[in-house]
Amino acid sequence: MAQSILIVEDEPEILELLNFTMTRAGYDVMSAESAEVALTLLDQQIPEIAIIDWMLPGMSGIELSRRLRQDELTAPLPIIMLTARGEESDKLTSFASGVDDYVTKPFSPRELLARISALLRRSGAPAGNIIALHGIKLDLSSHRVSVAGAAVHMGPTEYRLIELLMRHPERAFDRSQLLDRVWGRSVYVEERTVDVHVLRLRKILQPFNLAHLIQTVRGVGYRFSAD
Repeated sequence: MAQSILIVEDEPEILELLNFTMTRAGYDVMSAESAEVALTLLDQQIPEIAIIDWMLPGMSGIELSRRLRQDELTAPLPIIMLTARGEESDKLTSFASGVDDYVTKPFSPRELLARISALLRRSGAPAGNIIALHGIKLDLSSHRVSVAGAAVHMGPTEYRLIELLMRHPERAFDRSQLLDRVWGRSVYVEERTVDVHVLRLRKILQPFNLAHLIQTVRGVGYRFSAD
């Protein structure tokens, strides 16, 4: 699965240019013409990075950025502000709202791609779309999983679950957090559903003696850890 990018832009020509540029660069694009639509998309999937236009209809890009920083699920999301406003005071306002980088219009698509790559590196995004820990390897581009060098099959939910846990080793997630980030906020499922899929994931890892990496944290939920 390619790295995903959220583009929030209300000018159709610019949105089309960004969609084309990012798709051609290998990103999985989520696009929205307003902050409200963007928030709906974020309830379903959290991307690796977001490009947000300042001047949006309704909620502005600045307001959207502040809201994303206040939400636990989207607080770590790298944000690039895209705008025609280039005054120093505008840039300071953007950075104060939680924006990580600032690109003024008109912009160079090549420069924007370079800034995206640099920001993803700084945010700790997996290099080369690969996550590898303790013998488990996830190829985010091809959506393939291998354990100790052997290819293994797992369902899409188990894949999203182990990807989230491996992106944040040693972090304990409670069941509601896992439901929000793996299933999405717009989907209602019971918390015990998490336990069922954790059990399936452990069964997949059991033949390799790695089921213990998916640890139960009493009174909280689950984490990925070798300790």
